[in-house]
Amino acid sequence: MSRILVIEDEPIIRTELRRLLVRAGHDVSEAGSVHEASSDYPLDSFDLVLSDLRLPGAPGTDIISMCPGVPVLIMTSYATVKSAVDAMKLGAVDYIAKPFDHDELLMQVERVLREGLLTRQNAALKREVEQAHPVSGMVGNSAAMREVFERVRKVAPSPATVLVLGESGTGKELVARALHAQSPRADGPLVAVNCAAIPEGLLESELFGHEKGAFTGAQAAHPGLVEAAHGGTLFLDEIGELPAPAQARLLRMLQDGEVRRVGATRPRKVDVRIVAATHRDLPRRVQEGSFRQDLYFRLRVVEIRLPPLRERTEDVPALARHLLEKASRKLGRPTASLSPEAMEALTSHPWPGNVRELENALERAVILADGPVVTAGLLALELPDTADSFGASTESADTSPAAAEEAGGASPDSMEEYFRRFVMEHQEHMGETELAKRLGISRKALWEKRQKLGIPRTRA
Repeated sequence: MSRILVIEDEPIIRTELRRLLVRAGHDVSEAGSVHEASSDYPLDSFDLVLSDLRLPGAPGTDIISMCPGVPVLIMTSYATVKSAVDAMKLGAVDYIAKPFDHDELLMQVERVLREGLLTRQNAALKREVEQAHPVSGMVGNSAAMREVFERVRKVAPSPATVLVLGESGTGKELVARALHAQSPRADGPLVAVNCAAIPEGLLESELFGHEKGAFTGAQAAHPGLVEAAHGGTLFLDEIGELPAPAQARLLRMLQDGEVRRVGATRPRKVDVRIVAATHRDLPRRVQEGSFRQDLYFRLRVVEIRLPPLRERTEDVPALARHLLEKASRKLGRPTASLSPEAMEALTSHPWPGNVRELENALERAVILADGPVVTAGLLALELPDTADSFGASTESADTSPAAAEEAGGASPDSMEEYFRRFVMEHQEHMGETELAKRLGISRKALWEKRQKLGIPRTRA
């Protein structure tokens, strides 16, 4: 039963409306003016307000601002286009002219109530989804993830620069997308750049643009990715790999809100929010002189740390089900389920590649599965003896085998042997991208490691 408030100064019309609406199954309250309605009733308790336009004292449209969120239907015997437009501009959901047909009025009332119900249901569903998955695409109810979600909610509305820290595969780009989606810039562009994937010689041109003739092959002016993100968010992934010249340009852009294309004499104003991410230990790189200290402080106005998957194993079951459903949908398969043995294998695995490795394992299992149940065997999880060495690196957010070796957190021989064995065993049926993801390193790092250890690539 819907609650409706009728505001009408003519007693006969008010009584007629009450009887009509009560017969239709509604709970109806009455008032003769806006002042009487606001004095006698809590206006936000109604599902609909049906108000005459011309009333003693304040006009009926004044009730609109007094009950935000409650639809107001305006009725009048002075049916003109101008009064209808004015009422709608003030926020009325609809307009009906007297004398009105009873059936027509009831149809309009039912439509407005139905739309209001749908709005409330959608809002409730959105709240439910946000509680279950507070950051779009990220799943987790562990204390560490709840802290991440809360930090995102607090920081997103601000223009502050954000530095996202976490191991490879933990979902740093998802955090950047959530910060953008929940910010006032949500209608603007989100431009994602992997600083490690662009050759150093092209990075400045790609980021900051170039003018015609700035270098050999620059046959036309080219706006950079910073300009492309104007009015929105620029996500700089792997910021720790940014070479020194690009660091200087980025610092100038953050300080002055300007960007100067390669070969240009004048800067251009840009309005861009920066979200940067890395799995490297930037303070250590600052000490080593490979990363500018002033840029580091500019980037870490707000810092968000993503925990590795092995530190939030209680999230693995829910995360696995979410990713399994995603993989099934992507592959056009019926939603698969996990056998108890498969779930046990997932929760006991160290996940050196974090969520990305989990996602790849589940997608592969869905592809290989003959039925709707994913078994432990289909997951093909590796459990190397050196699993405990992952995360031993002093690069606090890098747990790849290469990083562990560089940091001295594990025996170089054992880590190199694991890397060699993994690549040799899997390169026949995995591409370079998947190999790198499974190892929790970039494709560039994979290539460098191949060169160092003399592991040739197989040719198709």
